[in-house]
Amino acid sequence: MALIIEGEEKIAAPVQKVWEALNDPAVLKDCIPGCQSLEMKSPTDMAATVVLKIGPIKATFAGEVTLKNLKPPHSYTIAGEGKGGIAGFAKGGADVILNEDGPDTTLLKYAAKADVGGKIAQLGSRLITSTSKKLAGEFFSNFNKRVSG
Repeated sequence: MALIIEGEEKIAAPVQKVWEALNDPAVLKDCIPGCQSLEMKSPTDMAATVVLKIGPIKATFAGEVTLKNLKPPHSYTIAGEGKGGIAGFAKGGADVILNEDGPDTTLLKYAAKADVGGKIAQLGSRLITSTSKKLAGEFFSNFNKRVSG
């Protein structure tokens, strides 16, 4: 089951600072809801462990996160895939675009795609869609607070 989530955040920080934070594993780990660990394997590859609760199912996903299509400091694609044992799998990605919105403000736009399978997919698309939107919203709101704070 595939879904698309789009949104934007106005961040009170210059584009370069936002870009650096988007590429900082410590920042990403703190901002990803349920992230237990995030470890750089190379400048563009990370290994992650994330605990997610979707409806009645709570699962630990172990997976890979890759940064692609890098166009510093304006855009990249973050893609990930995780396996949650009997709960199933989740994979997805987001195209992230940064634009200057005044001297010290960045407009971050994102378009995320997610695909889930296994037991989780049986929960129904409304629950999965609302949970995915909530998680994406939480990530970007956490990220905004972290970078502009």
